[in-house]
Amino acid sequence: MRGYILKRLFSIIPVLLGLTIIVFLIMTLIPGDPATAILGSYATPENVAKLNRDLGLDKSIVEQYFIWLSNMLQGDFGRSYSLNRPVLDEVLERFSATLILSGTALVLCTLWGVLIGIWTAARQYGWTDKILTFIVLIGISIPSFWLGLLLILLFAVQLRWLPASGMYAIYGGGGLLDLAKHLLLPSLTLSVVATGVIARLTRSAMLEVLRQDFIRTGRAKGVPERQILYRHAFKAALVTIIPVIGVQAGFVLGGAVYIETVFQWPGVGRMLVQAISQRDILLVQGGVVIVAACYVLFNLLADIAQSWLDPRVKT
Repeated sequence: MRGYILKRLFSIIPVLLGLTIIVFLIMTLIPGDPATAILGSYATPENVAKLNRDLGLDKSIVEQYFIWLSNMLQGDFGRSYSLNRPVLDEVLERFSATLILSGTALVLCTLWGVLIGIWTAARQYGWTDKILTFIVLIGISIPSFWLGLLLILLFAVQLRWLPASGMYAIYGGGGLLDLAKHLLLPSLTLSVVATGVIARLTRSAMLEVLRQDFIRTGRAKGVPERQILYRHAFKAALVTIIPVIGVQAGFVLGGAVYIETVFQWPGVGRMLVQAISQRDILLVQGGVVIVAACYVLFNLLADIAQSWLDPRVKT
């Protein structure tokens, strides 16, 4: 197991390196001059040229990349132009809010996706299977940002049961109950698509296991159906389900970008949208690299869990 983990750790190094190249090139090739965007009305040719020299933007793209990469490997992600503070401090401060939102959404989509997948597999071609499969397909097809707006319109504007935006109430907020009220709508919105994906793949994995000989043998011996489903079939299907959950964890984290914007959630996603509009290149690059690194880490943890459940994966 230790050798497999080390092998997987070394394999993500070129992935992360390629990621930094893509992120850097995308931001540097965006039309427009960052110095002009930063200076605004003070963007005289002299001021623009001076700021480009101060920021190192007058160097070639290759030189800029290696300077940025070298600083980042030392823990220096640069300084935000718009916020005038270290990029790493700003991202880490916002990351806790993003983890709360994406973590809650991941728990919801895993729980409901697995349960729906098991339920529909146990009742294949029945009315329950058809209805739930139809609902799952609708959930996968609905754009998350549009669903978020509908939920705000219904539960915040019309019924006034839940708050429409923010993480805490502006006046008198800050408790756990207040956080739960603000968290419910965005986490539910963020979990819908991932729930559908997990449910469909859980159903497929369960159906494949339920057709195997050891399941038929168990039923022939009179083993209760509930025990066959949850103790035997689900345990065997879990090897296939875990990597799917790992991938969806990354998608949930990435999907928080626009959900945080819709619900004004003070996380990394909303920060990135604001930074892009202000052409704060270093803040965008640092935030995207950290989020993408977490995506790779989630997939690594899923692979390790899969190899622990099924040693054949390591061969």
